[in-house]
Amino acid sequence: MNSPAASSRLTTTTVAGAAADALRHRIVSGELPEGFQLKQNALAAELGISRIPVREALVQLEGEGLVSIVPRKGAIVSELSIAEIAELFDLRGLLEPILLKKSARKLTGADFAQLDEILSEYGRELRTKNPARWGELNTRLHSVLMSKAGQPRTSAIVESLLQQTDRYTRLQLSLSPESCRRAEEEHGELVRLCKTRDIRSAATLLKQHIDHTCDELKEFIALHRHTSQ
Repeated sequence: MNSPAASSRLTTTTVAGAAADALRHRIVSGELPEGFQLKQNALAAELGISRIPVREALVQLEGEGLVSIVPRKGAIVSELSIAEIAELFDLRGLLEPILLKKSARKLTGADFAQLDEILSEYGRELRTKNPARWGELNTRLHSVLMSKAGQPRTSAIVESLLQQTDRYTRLQLSLSPESCRRAEEEHGELVRLCKTRDIRSAATLLKQHIDHTCDELKEFIALHRHTSQ
Protein backbone atom coordinates (compact mmCIF):
# COMPACT_ATOMS: atom_id res chain seq x y z
CA MET A 1 0.00 0.00 0.00
CA ASN A 2 1.40 3.40 -0.96
CA SER A 3 2.21 5.84 1.81
CA PRO A 4 0.65 9.34 1.75
CA ALA A 5 4.06 10.75 0.80
CA ALA A 6 4.39 8.34 -2.12
CA SER A 7 0.86 9.14 -3.32
CA SER A 8 1.58 12.86 -3.11
CA ARG A 9 4.81 12.39 -5.06
CA LEU A 10 2.99 10.42 -7.75
CA THR A 11 0.38 13.17 -8.10
CA THR A 12 3.05 15.88 -8.30
CA THR A 13 5.01 13.91 -10.90
CA THR A 14 1.88 13.36 -12.98
CA VAL A 15 1.06 17.08 -12.89
CA ALA A 16 4.67 17.93 -13.78
CA GLY A 17 4.47 15.61 -16.79
CA ALA A 18 1.26 17.25 -17.97
CA ALA A 19 2.84 20.69 -17.53
CA ALA A 20 5.91 19.57 -19.50
CA ASP A 21 3.64 18.30 -22.30
CA ALA A 22 1.79 21.63 -22.45
CA LEU A 23 4.97 23.72 -22.47
CA ARG A 24 6.70 21.41 -24.97
CA HIS A 25 3.82 21.84 -27.40
CA ARG A 26 3.97 25.63 -27.08
CA ILE A 27 7.74 25.70 -27.61
CA VAL A 28 7.73 23.32 -30.56
CA SER A 29 4.81 25.16 -32.21
CA GLY A 30 6.67 28.47 -31.95
CA GLU A 31 4.12 30.02 -29.59
CA LEU A 32 6.95 30.42 -27.08
CA PRO A 33 9.89 31.71 -29.20
CA GLU A 34 13.62 31.31 -28.68
CA GLY A 35 14.88 33.40 -25.77
CA PHE A 36 11.43 33.72 -24.15
CA GLN A 37 11.69 33.85 -20.35
CA LEU A 38 9.63 31.19 -18.61
CA LYS A 39 8.58 32.65 -15.27
CA GLN A 40 7.52 29.97 -12.83
CA ASN A 41 4.92 32.07 -11.00
CA ALA A 42 3.23 33.15 -14.22
CA LEU A 43 3.25 29.61 -15.64
CA ALA A 44 1.88 28.14 -12.42
CA ALA A 45 -0.99 30.66 -12.42
CA GLU A 46 -1.68 30.10 -16.11
CA LEU A 47 -1.71 26.30 -15.76
CA GLY A 48 -3.58 26.37 -12.46
CA ILE A 49 -0.93 24.41 -10.55
CA SER A 50 1.74 25.07 -7.91
CA ARG A 51 5.32 26.10 -8.66
CA ILE A 52 6.77 22.70 -7.72
CA PRO A 53 5.48 20.74 -10.76
CA VAL A 54 6.28 23.73 -12.99
CA ARG A 55 9.88 23.64 -11.76
CA GLU A 56 10.04 19.87 -12.39
CA ALA A 57 8.57 20.36 -15.87
CA LEU A 58 11.22 22.97 -16.72
CA VAL A 59 13.99 20.63 -15.53
CA GLN A 60 12.56 17.88 -17.76
CA LEU A 61 12.44 20.23 -20.76
CA GLU A 62 16.01 21.31 -20.04
CA GLY A 63 17.03 17.66 -20.33
CA GLU A 64 15.29 17.54 -23.72
CA GLY A 65 17.22 20.59 -24.93
CA LEU A 66 14.13 22.80 -25.27
CA VAL A 67 14.79 24.97 -22.21
CA SER A 68 17.94 26.49 -20.73
CA ILE A 69 18.14 27.32 -17.02
CA VAL A 70 20.45 30.32 -16.72
CA PRO A 71 21.87 31.62 -13.40
CA ARG A 72 20.18 34.86 -12.24
CA LYS A 73 17.85 34.76 -15.25
CA GLY A 74 15.89 31.56 -14.72
CA ALA A 75 14.44 29.36 -17.45
CA ILE A 76 14.32 30.52 -21.06
CA VAL A 77 13.35 28.81 -24.30
CA SER A 78 16.63 27.53 -25.76
CA GLU A 79 18.20 29.68 -28.43
CA LEU A 80 20.62 27.51 -30.34
CA SER A 81 23.64 28.68 -32.27
CA ILE A 82 24.06 27.73 -35.92
CA ALA A 83 26.71 25.20 -34.85
CA GLU A 84 24.34 23.64 -32.31
CA ILE A 85 21.51 23.41 -34.85
CA ALA A 86 23.89 21.84 -37.36
CA GLU A 87 25.02 19.33 -34.74
CA LEU A 88 21.43 18.21 -34.13
CA PHE A 89 20.85 17.66 -37.85
CA ASP A 90 24.25 15.97 -38.25
CA LEU A 91 23.28 13.50 -35.53
CA ARG A 92 19.97 12.87 -37.26
CA GLY A 93 21.84 12.32 -40.53
CA LEU A 94 23.99 9.68 -38.84
CA LEU A 95 21.34 7.85 -36.81
CA GLU A 96 18.15 7.96 -38.88
CA PRO A 97 19.57 6.07 -41.90
CA ILE A 98 20.83 3.37 -39.53
CA LEU A 99 17.37 2.95 -38.02
CA LEU A 100 15.70 3.08 -41.44
CA LYS A 101 17.90 0.27 -42.77
CA LYS A 102 16.86 -1.93 -39.84
CA SER A 103 13.20 -0.91 -39.95
CA ALA A 104 12.24 -0.66 -43.62
CA ARG A 105 12.16 -4.39 -44.40
CA LYS A 106 9.81 -4.98 -41.45
CA LEU A 107 7.26 -2.30 -42.33
CA THR A 108 3.83 -3.82 -42.93
CA GLY A 109 0.89 -2.95 -45.14
CA ALA A 110 -0.69 -1.19 -42.15
CA ASP A 111 2.47 0.88 -41.70
CA PHE A 112 2.44 1.92 -45.35
CA ALA A 113 -1.26 2.78 -45.14
CA GLN A 114 -0.41 5.05 -42.21
CA LEU A 115 2.50 6.58 -44.14
CA ASP A 116 0.29 7.25 -47.17
CA GLU A 117 -2.25 8.95 -44.91
CA ILE A 118 0.48 11.13 -43.38
CA LEU A 119 1.76 12.03 -46.86
CA SER A 120 -1.72 13.08 -47.97
CA GLU A 121 -2.31 15.17 -44.87
CA TYR A 122 1.19 16.66 -45.12
CA GLY A 123 0.54 17.73 -48.71
CA ARG A 124 -2.78 19.34 -47.77
CA GLU A 125 -1.23 21.27 -44.90
CA LEU A 126 1.63 22.49 -47.11
CA ARG A 127 -0.76 23.74 -49.78
CA THR A 128 -3.03 25.47 -47.26
CA LYS A 129 0.05 27.04 -45.64
CA ASN A 130 -0.67 25.72 -42.16
CA PRO A 131 2.85 25.64 -40.60
CA ALA A 132 1.53 24.60 -37.18
CA ARG A 133 1.13 21.03 -38.52
CA TRP A 134 4.27 20.77 -40.65
CA GLY A 135 6.71 19.79 -37.93
CA GLU A 136 4.27 17.36 -36.30
CA LEU A 137 3.56 15.53 -39.57
CA ASN A 138 7.24 15.49 -40.52
CA THR A 139 8.10 13.91 -37.17
CA ARG A 140 5.30 11.35 -37.47
CA LEU A 141 6.42 10.27 -40.94
CA HIS A 142 10.07 9.88 -39.92
CA SER A 143 9.03 8.04 -36.74
CA VAL A 144 6.82 5.51 -38.58
CA LEU A 145 9.56 4.84 -41.14
CA MET A 146 11.98 3.96 -38.31
CA SER A 147 9.47 2.33 -35.97
CA LYS A 148 10.44 -1.30 -36.65
CA ALA A 149 14.19 -0.90 -36.12
CA GLY A 150 14.13 -2.73 -32.78
CA GLN A 151 16.69 -0.38 -31.24
CA PRO A 152 14.83 1.42 -28.45
CA ARG A 153 17.77 3.40 -27.08
CA THR A 154 18.82 4.78 -30.46
CA SER A 155 15.16 5.41 -31.29
CA ALA A 156 14.76 7.42 -28.07
CA ILE A 157 17.75 9.56 -29.02
CA VAL A 158 16.33 10.17 -32.48
CA GLU A 159 12.89 11.02 -31.08
CA SER A 160 14.57 13.64 -28.89
CA LEU A 161 16.47 15.01 -31.89
CA LEU A 162 13.26 15.21 -33.93
CA GLN A 163 11.61 17.05 -31.07
CA GLN A 164 14.47 19.53 -30.77
CA THR A 165 14.61 20.20 -34.52
CA ASP A 166 10.83 20.41 -35.05
CA ARG A 167 10.66 24.22 -34.88
CA TYR A 168 13.62 24.51 -37.26
CA THR A 169 12.03 22.07 -39.71
CA ARG A 170 8.95 24.30 -39.85
CA LEU A 171 11.16 27.34 -40.36
CA GLN A 172 12.97 25.63 -43.25
CA LEU A 173 9.68 24.67 -44.91
CA SER A 174 8.44 28.26 -44.65
CA LEU A 175 11.46 29.67 -46.51
CA SER A 176 10.10 29.13 -50.02
CA PRO A 177 7.60 27.15 -52.11
CA GLU A 178 10.60 25.23 -53.46
CA SER A 179 11.48 24.03 -49.94
CA CYS A 180 7.94 22.71 -49.49
CA ARG A 181 7.88 21.07 -52.91
CA ARG A 182 11.20 19.30 -52.40
CA ALA A 183 10.27 18.11 -48.89
CA GLU A 184 6.99 16.67 -50.16
CA GLU A 185 8.70 14.95 -53.11
CA GLU A 186 11.50 13.53 -50.98
CA HIS A 187 9.06 12.19 -48.40
CA GLY A 188 7.00 10.54 -51.12
CA GLU A 189 10.10 9.00 -52.68
CA LEU A 190 11.29 7.74 -49.28
CA VAL A 191 8.03 5.89 -48.76
CA ARG A 192 8.10 4.51 -52.33
CA LEU A 193 11.67 3.22 -51.95
CA CYS A 194 10.77 1.51 -48.67
CA LYS A 195 7.71 -0.09 -50.27
CA THR A 196 9.87 -1.55 -53.05
CA ARG A 197 12.48 -2.59 -50.44
CA ASP A 198 15.20 -0.50 -52.08
CA ILE A 199 16.62 0.09 -48.64
CA ARG A 200 20.07 1.34 -49.64
CA SER A 201 18.60 4.07 -51.86
CA ALA A 202 16.08 5.01 -49.17
CA ALA A 203 18.81 5.44 -46.56
CA THR A 204 20.89 7.54 -48.96
CA LEU A 205 17.92 9.75 -49.77
CA LEU A 206 17.08 10.17 -46.09
CA LYS A 207 20.60 11.43 -45.39
CA GLN A 208 20.39 13.85 -48.33
CA HIS A 209 16.95 15.02 -47.17
CA ILE A 210 18.25 15.87 -43.69
CA ASP A 211 21.34 17.56 -45.13
CA HIS A 212 19.18 19.74 -47.45
CA THR A 213 17.17 20.95 -44.49
CA CYS A 214 20.27 21.72 -42.46
CA ASP A 215 22.03 23.60 -45.27
CA GLU A 216 19.01 25.82 -45.97
CA LEU A 217 18.57 26.57 -42.28
CA LYS A 218 22.21 27.49 -41.72
CA GLU A 219 22.16 29.89 -44.66
CA PHE A 220 18.89 31.52 -43.60
CA ILE A 221 19.75 31.85 -39.90
CA ALA A 222 23.22 33.23 -40.63
CA LEU A 223 21.70 35.93 -42.83
CA HIS A 224 18.76 36.65 -40.51
CA ARG A 225 20.82 36.93 -37.33
CA HIS A 226 23.48 39.01 -39.07
CA THR A 227 21.01 41.54 -40.49
CA SER A 228 19.00 41.77 -37.26
CA GLN A 229 22.03 42.74 -35.17
